[in-house]
Amino acid sequence: MIRRGFSFPLTVLAFGYSFLYVPIGVLVIFSFNETRSIAVWGGFSFKWYAALAENTPLLGAAWLSLQIAAISATAAVVLGTLAACTIERYRRFPGRSLFSALLLAPLVMPEVITGLSLLLLFVWLESWLGWPDGRGATTIAIAHTTLTLAYATVVIRARLVQLDPDLRSAAADLGGRPFAVFRSITLPLLAPAIGAAWLLGFTLSLDDLVIASFVSGPGSTTLPIAIFSSVRLGVSPQINALATVFLVVVGLATTTAGIFIYRSVRRRNAPH
Repeated sequence: MIRRGFSFPLTVLAFGYSFLYVPIGVLVIFSFNETRSIAVWGGFSFKWYAALAENTPLLGAAWLSLQIAAISATAAVVLGTLAACTIERYRRFPGRSLFSALLLAPLVMPEVITGLSLLLLFVWLESWLGWPDGRGATTIAIAHTTLTLAYATVVIRARLVQLDPDLRSAAADLGGRPFAVFRSITLPLLAPAIGAAWLLGFTLSLDDLVIASFVSGPGSTTLPIAIFSSVRLGVSPQINALATVFLVVVGLATTTAGIFIYRSVRRRNAPH
Protein backbone atom coordinates (compact mmCIF):
# COMPACT_ATOMS: atom_id res chain seq x y z
CA MET A 1 0.00 0.00 0.00
CA ILE A 2 2.81 2.41 0.81
CA ARG A 3 4.54 1.75 -2.49
CA ARG A 4 1.29 2.27 -4.38
CA GLY A 5 0.68 5.51 -2.50
CA PHE A 6 4.03 6.91 -3.54
CA SER A 7 4.17 5.51 -7.09
CA PHE A 8 1.42 7.69 -8.55
CA PRO A 9 2.84 11.08 -7.37
CA LEU A 10 6.31 10.07 -8.52
CA THR A 11 4.93 9.00 -11.91
CA VAL A 12 3.10 12.31 -12.32
CA LEU A 13 6.21 14.21 -11.24
CA ALA A 14 8.41 12.30 -13.69
CA PHE A 15 5.91 12.86 -16.50
CA GLY A 16 5.73 16.58 -15.73
CA TYR A 17 9.50 17.06 -15.73
CA SER A 18 9.85 14.95 -18.87
CA PHE A 19 7.20 17.01 -20.63
CA LEU A 20 9.09 20.20 -19.76
CA TYR A 21 12.72 19.22 -20.20
CA VAL A 22 12.89 16.41 -22.77
CA PRO A 23 12.10 18.81 -25.68
CA ILE A 24 14.85 21.12 -24.42
CA GLY A 25 17.25 18.20 -24.30
CA VAL A 26 16.32 17.24 -27.87
CA LEU A 27 16.93 20.84 -28.97
CA VAL A 28 20.40 20.80 -27.42
CA ILE A 29 21.25 17.42 -28.98
CA PHE A 30 20.17 18.43 -32.49
CA SER A 31 22.15 21.66 -32.28
CA PHE A 32 25.15 19.36 -32.83
CA ASN A 33 23.53 17.51 -35.73
CA GLU A 34 25.53 17.40 -38.96
CA THR A 35 22.43 17.76 -41.16
CA ARG A 36 19.60 20.28 -41.14
CA SER A 37 17.09 17.58 -40.25
CA ILE A 38 15.38 17.84 -36.88
CA ALA A 39 14.30 14.19 -36.99
CA VAL A 40 17.29 12.25 -38.35
CA TRP A 41 20.69 12.24 -36.67
CA GLY A 42 23.43 12.72 -39.24
CA GLY A 43 26.50 12.81 -37.01
CA PHE A 44 28.13 15.08 -34.45
CA SER A 45 29.31 18.47 -35.64
CA PHE A 46 29.89 22.08 -34.50
CA LYS A 47 29.10 23.48 -37.96
CA TRP A 48 25.93 25.25 -36.85
CA TYR A 49 27.77 27.05 -34.07
CA ALA A 50 30.32 28.22 -36.64
CA ALA A 51 27.49 29.34 -38.92
CA LEU A 52 25.87 31.13 -35.99
CA ALA A 53 29.07 33.07 -35.34
CA GLU A 54 28.78 34.48 -38.87
CA ASN A 55 25.04 35.23 -38.69
CA THR A 56 25.27 38.95 -37.96
CA PRO A 57 21.50 39.74 -38.03
CA LEU A 58 20.64 36.98 -35.56
CA LEU A 59 23.50 37.85 -33.22
CA GLY A 60 22.53 41.52 -33.45
CA ALA A 61 18.97 40.66 -32.45
CA ALA A 62 20.26 38.58 -29.53
CA TRP A 63 22.55 41.38 -28.34
CA LEU A 64 19.72 43.93 -28.60
CA SER A 65 17.43 41.66 -26.59
CA LEU A 66 20.06 41.24 -23.88
CA GLN A 67 20.58 45.01 -23.65
CA ILE A 68 16.85 45.75 -23.47
CA ALA A 69 16.31 42.98 -20.91
CA ALA A 70 19.10 44.29 -18.67
CA ILE A 71 17.88 47.90 -18.88
CA SER A 72 14.22 47.09 -18.32
CA ALA A 73 14.94 44.68 -15.46
CA THR A 74 17.16 47.24 -13.71
CA ALA A 75 14.60 50.02 -14.14
CA ALA A 76 11.79 47.74 -12.96
CA VAL A 77 13.75 46.71 -9.85
CA VAL A 78 14.51 50.34 -8.91
CA LEU A 79 10.93 51.50 -9.44
CA GLY A 80 9.50 48.33 -7.91
CA THR A 81 11.58 48.78 -4.76
CA LEU A 82 10.38 52.37 -4.39
CA ALA A 83 6.77 51.37 -5.07
CA ALA A 84 6.85 48.46 -2.59
CA CYS A 85 8.38 50.65 0.13
CA THR A 86 5.80 53.36 -0.53
CA ILE A 87 2.86 50.96 -0.30
CA GLU A 88 4.12 49.31 2.89
CA ARG A 89 5.40 52.39 4.71
CA TYR A 90 2.62 54.84 3.85
CA ARG A 91 -0.45 52.70 4.34
CA ARG A 92 -3.07 55.48 4.35
CA PHE A 93 -2.05 58.00 1.71
CA PRO A 94 -4.84 59.14 -0.65
CA GLY A 95 -5.20 56.92 -3.69
CA ARG A 96 -3.25 54.01 -2.22
CA SER A 97 -5.74 51.40 -3.48
CA LEU A 98 -5.84 52.94 -6.95
CA PHE A 99 -2.05 53.17 -7.02
CA SER A 100 -1.70 49.48 -6.11
CA ALA A 101 -4.32 48.44 -8.66
CA LEU A 102 -2.73 50.38 -11.52
CA LEU A 103 0.71 49.14 -10.55
CA LEU A 104 -0.34 45.49 -10.66
CA ALA A 105 -2.65 45.75 -13.68
CA PRO A 106 -0.09 44.30 -16.15
CA LEU A 107 -0.17 41.04 -14.19
CA VAL A 108 -3.73 40.29 -15.33
CA MET A 109 -3.98 42.35 -18.50
CA PRO A 110 -3.53 40.46 -21.80
CA GLU A 111 -0.26 41.34 -23.50
CA VAL A 112 -2.11 42.21 -26.69
CA ILE A 113 -4.02 44.95 -24.85
CA THR A 114 -0.82 46.18 -23.16
CA GLY A 115 1.09 46.28 -26.44
CA LEU A 116 -1.69 48.06 -28.31
CA SER A 117 -2.21 50.65 -25.57
CA LEU A 118 1.50 51.40 -25.41
CA LEU A 119 1.66 51.73 -29.20
CA LEU A 120 -1.17 54.27 -29.13
CA LEU A 121 0.58 56.11 -26.29
CA PHE A 122 3.85 56.35 -28.21
CA VAL A 123 2.06 57.51 -31.37
CA TRP A 124 0.23 60.18 -29.37
CA LEU A 125 3.43 61.35 -27.67
CA GLU A 126 5.24 61.55 -31.00
CA SER A 127 2.47 63.60 -32.58
CA TRP A 128 2.25 66.06 -29.67
CA LEU A 129 5.79 66.20 -28.27
CA GLY A 130 7.92 64.83 -31.09
CA TRP A 131 9.18 62.05 -28.81
CA PRO A 132 9.85 59.23 -29.26
CA ASP A 133 11.07 59.61 -32.81
CA GLY A 134 9.52 56.42 -34.14
CA ARG A 135 9.54 53.02 -32.52
CA GLY A 136 12.77 51.32 -31.58
CA ALA A 137 14.87 50.00 -28.72
CA THR A 138 13.80 52.86 -26.43
CA THR A 139 10.09 52.17 -26.78
CA ILE A 140 10.67 48.43 -26.30
CA ALA A 141 12.64 49.08 -23.11
CA ILE A 142 9.89 51.35 -21.76
CA ALA A 143 7.22 48.79 -22.61
CA HIS A 144 9.15 45.96 -20.99
CA THR A 145 9.77 48.07 -17.90
CA THR A 146 6.01 48.61 -17.65
CA LEU A 147 5.45 44.86 -17.88
CA THR A 148 8.19 43.73 -15.49
CA LEU A 149 7.56 46.49 -12.93
CA ALA A 150 4.46 44.70 -11.67
CA TYR A 151 6.33 41.42 -11.13
CA ALA A 152 9.25 43.16 -9.43
CA THR A 153 6.91 44.99 -7.06
CA VAL A 154 5.14 41.78 -6.05
CA VAL A 155 8.38 39.92 -5.36
CA ILE A 156 10.02 42.76 -3.42
CA ARG A 157 6.88 43.61 -1.49
CA ALA A 158 6.48 39.98 -0.40
CA ARG A 159 9.94 40.17 1.16
CA LEU A 160 9.36 43.61 2.61
CA VAL A 161 6.27 42.43 4.49
CA GLN A 162 8.37 39.81 6.29
CA LEU A 163 10.93 42.29 7.62
CA ASP A 164 10.87 43.14 11.30
CA PRO A 165 9.82 46.81 11.59
CA ASP A 166 11.62 47.04 14.94
CA LEU A 167 14.95 46.96 13.09
CA ARG A 168 14.16 50.21 11.28
CA SER A 169 12.70 51.72 14.43
CA ALA A 170 15.81 50.86 16.43
CA ALA A 171 18.07 52.35 13.77
CA ALA A 172 15.98 55.52 13.73
CA ASP A 173 16.10 55.75 17.54
CA LEU A 174 19.89 55.58 17.33
CA GLY A 175 19.93 58.66 15.15
CA GLY A 176 19.86 57.13 11.69
CA ARG A 177 18.33 59.28 8.98
CA PRO A 178 15.65 57.69 6.76
CA PHE A 179 17.95 57.26 3.76
CA ALA A 180 20.75 55.88 5.93
CA VAL A 181 18.34 53.40 7.52
CA PHE A 182 17.11 52.33 4.09
CA ARG A 183 20.63 51.94 2.75
CA SER A 184 22.10 50.15 5.78
CA ILE A 185 19.14 48.10 7.05
CA THR A 186 16.33 47.71 4.55
CA LEU A 187 18.28 47.39 1.31
CA PRO A 188 20.63 44.58 2.48
CA LEU A 189 17.65 42.62 3.80
CA LEU A 190 15.87 43.07 0.47
CA ALA A 191 18.90 42.00 -1.57
CA PRO A 192 17.74 38.38 -2.20
CA ALA A 193 14.29 39.57 -3.32
CA ILE A 194 15.82 42.29 -5.49
CA GLY A 195 18.09 39.72 -7.15
CA ALA A 196 15.14 37.38 -7.75
CA ALA A 197 13.03 40.24 -9.13
CA TRP A 198 15.83 41.28 -11.49
CA LEU A 199 16.22 37.76 -12.86
CA LEU A 200 12.46 37.44 -13.31
CA GLY A 201 12.26 40.78 -15.10
CA PHE A 202 15.25 39.92 -17.29
CA THR A 203 13.67 36.61 -18.29
CA LEU A 204 10.26 38.14 -19.03
CA SER A 205 11.79 40.86 -21.17
CA LEU A 206 14.05 38.46 -23.03
CA ASP A 207 11.13 36.15 -23.75
CA ASP A 208 8.53 38.74 -24.76
CA LEU A 209 7.24 38.67 -28.32
CA VAL A 210 3.73 40.14 -28.29
CA ILE A 211 4.43 43.55 -26.73
CA ALA A 212 7.71 43.96 -28.61
CA SER A 213 5.89 43.31 -31.88
CA PHE A 214 3.66 46.33 -31.26
CA VAL A 215 6.30 48.84 -30.12
CA SER A 216 9.29 47.83 -32.26
CA GLY A 217 10.30 49.40 -35.55
CA PRO A 218 12.82 49.02 -38.36
CA GLY A 219 16.28 48.26 -37.04
CA SER A 220 15.01 47.16 -33.63
CA THR A 221 14.32 43.47 -34.15
CA THR A 222 14.59 41.52 -30.91
CA LEU A 223 15.53 37.87 -30.72
CA PRO A 224 11.98 36.50 -30.24
CA ILE A 225 10.81 38.50 -33.26
CA ALA A 226 13.74 37.25 -35.34
CA ILE A 227 13.11 33.63 -34.33
CA PHE A 228 9.37 33.90 -34.95
CA SER A 229 10.01 35.34 -38.40
CA SER A 230 12.54 32.67 -39.31
CA VAL A 231 10.34 29.79 -38.11
CA ARG A 232 7.91 30.51 -40.93
CA LEU A 233 10.60 29.35 -43.36
CA GLY A 234 11.55 26.33 -41.25
CA VAL A 235 13.56 25.95 -38.08
CA SER A 236 17.25 26.51 -38.76
CA PRO A 237 19.78 24.51 -36.73
CA GLN A 238 21.41 27.85 -35.97
CA ILE A 239 18.38 28.63 -33.79
CA ASN A 240 19.06 25.42 -31.89
CA ALA A 241 22.69 26.43 -31.42
CA LEU A 242 21.73 29.91 -30.21
CA ALA A 243 19.15 28.44 -27.82
CA THR A 244 21.81 26.10 -26.43
CA VAL A 245 24.17 29.02 -25.81
CA PHE A 246 21.40 30.89 -24.03
CA LEU A 247 20.59 27.85 -21.91
CA VAL A 248 24.20 27.60 -20.78
CA VAL A 249 24.45 31.32 -20.00
CA VAL A 250 21.10 31.44 -18.20
CA GLY A 251 21.95 28.26 -16.29
CA LEU A 252 25.22 29.73 -15.07
CA ALA A 253 23.56 33.03 -14.16
CA THR A 254 20.73 31.30 -12.29
CA THR A 255 23.15 29.06 -10.41
CA THR A 256 25.29 32.04 -9.42
CA ALA A 257 22.24 34.00 -8.29
CA GLY A 258 20.95 31.00 -6.33
CA ILE A 259 24.27 30.62 -4.53
CA PHE A 260 24.29 34.35 -3.74
CA ILE A 261 20.71 34.28 -2.40
CA TYR A 262 21.39 31.11 -0.38
CA ARG A 263 24.48 32.62 1.21
CA SER A 264 22.64 35.86 1.96
CA VAL A 265 19.79 34.02 3.67
CA ARG A 266 22.18 31.75 5.57
CA ARG A 267 24.27 34.72 6.70
CA ARG A 268 21.17 36.57 7.85
CA ASN A 269 19.83 33.57 9.82
CA ALA A 270 23.19 32.64 11.34
CA PRO A 271 23.35 33.08 15.14
CA HIS A 272 25.37 36.08 16.28
